[in-house]
Amino acid sequence: MGLSDGLLNPTKKAMVINDCCNMIEGQLASKSGMSGIALKTAFAALKGVKPGYIPYVVEQILPQCFTALDPIWNEGVEKGNPVEHLSANRSHTADALLGVTDARVQSTKRQIVRGTYEKLRGSAKKHVEEAVPDLAKLIGNYANN
Repeated sequence: MGLSDGLLNPTKKAMVINDCCNMIEGQLASKSGMSGIALKTAFAALKGVKPGYIPYVVEQILPQCFTALDPIWNEGVEKGNPVEHLSANRSHTADALLGVTDARVQSTKRQIVRGTYEKLRGSAKKHVEEAVPDLAKLIGNYANN
């Protein structure tokens, strides 16, 4: 059974999506300086695409994200602690997640989404790596229930 099967079952799906959105908001709130301003401005623009756009996007990409993380998570299960394993391998984890978003943005018809993503893609890996421990804990909370 993959992460998508376990984490996106009907009893957990809405909670996982909500917690992911809260995690994203928390990550953004912790950013400062010019890069923080850029990220917060970009996120505000994306939120303005339409009401509920961020939870919608999270719901749409989570299955692919969990599929991309399955091999890393399973290595962690074999080693005894998948949450720590994702965090310890944050570069590989970030690459897996960014592979999903890179593919997804190519199919978007919304120019504001594509343009915003392309402007921030150069610094994205650093920010995703910083978020991996929180994401790993979130996944662990639901995978263990």
